[in-house]
Amino acid sequence: MKVMSFSKILFVAILLISTTVNAQQQIVGQWKTIDDNTGEPRSIVEIYKKGNKLFGKILQVLDEAEKNKLCIECKGSDYNKPIEGMVIIKELEKDGDQYEDGTIMDPENGKIYRCKIWIDEDSPNVLNVRGYIAFLYRTQKWIRV
Repeated sequence: MKVMSFSKILFVAILLISTTVNAQQQIVGQWKTIDDNTGEPRSIVEIYKKGNKLFGKILQVLDEAEKNKLCIECKGSDYNKPIEGMVIIKELEKDGDQYEDGTIMDPENGKIYRCKIWIDEDSPNVLNVRGYIAFLYRTQKWIRV
């Protein structure tokens, strides 16, 4: 049986580490959300890393009429807080090329859903964002800013 050389082992280790870092870098950043009904851009969300988990914060509400809107349907500490600046994605954990096992909150109705996000395999500038209730789900496509 052949023993792998140190340089081959090092190469494989660097490749694995760079693939993991690259997946995180692809998702971390700013994304434009798109309204399901109108197809119009709604907000800019920043996906950021905190510890080993990902979070998402609404940096900017794009519709001037909605700019100062408060989350009156939210529960707990988010109740009656401005939607702009609100953290809506929480505690996503890496699983392969996607992040899951966290939550996403819809500031329109204050509901919290289980969440999974991943880069679209056909376009590195599209983020698939899926919210779940039991076996029902809805997936949105966000566009890299």
